[in-house]
Amino acid sequence: MPNWFIAGGLVMYPLLLFSILAVALILERILFWGKVSQRHQRVAREVLSVYKRNQIAAFQMLEKNADLPIARIFLAALELEQATPEEFRLALESAGLAEIPLLKRFNTVFDTIVGLSPLLGLLGTITGLINSFASLRLGDVGGTNTLGVTGGISEALISTASGLVVAIFTLLFANLFRGLYARQIALIQEYGGQLELLYRRRHTF
Repeated sequence: MPNWFIAGGLVMYPLLLFSILAVALILERILFWGKVSQRHQRVAREVLSVYKRNQIAAFQMLEKNADLPIARIFLAALELEQATPEEFRLALESAGLAEIPLLKRFNTVFDTIVGLSPLLGLLGTITGLINSFASLRLGDVGGTNTLGVTGGISEALISTASGLVVAIFTLLFANLFRGLYARQIALIQEYGGQLELLYRRRHTF
């Protein structure tokens, strides 16, 4: 292991675990949001356009894109047979609520990493300072254990910096994913409302 990692003390091991976990989850979320952001709006618009002319074709299009949250939401409502407008709206809302955990996936883990990493860094700071003070000998300045003092200070500084780096890195991506989540929820509500309006017009006539 690099000398700086060892110098950071025991708290570097949970920080390393947090950093590996954060990177793995961030990569998963990047792949997920990359797919959703590229196709969500386009598929929703195409389905609404086709639905005006041919319900069966719109249903088939949704089935081909069933890996998207908005497609599954639309399918849940359109699969109802002879549903009233109120039942159709409730189906849309229920399916939308069912997709929220997938869209918010790992948010709690990110919050935990962001909250605990600086605290672990602070713990490393305290243990490093304790080690530094333990190496001091009052009244024996010339015989002071210089290596122990500098080692304790190094542990304090490295652990603090590492905790902050892990927290800041994770926080940046966590906020990015929250922004994408908010945007997709708004799109789902917008296009879900448009589909409900089209269904109400068909049901009326």
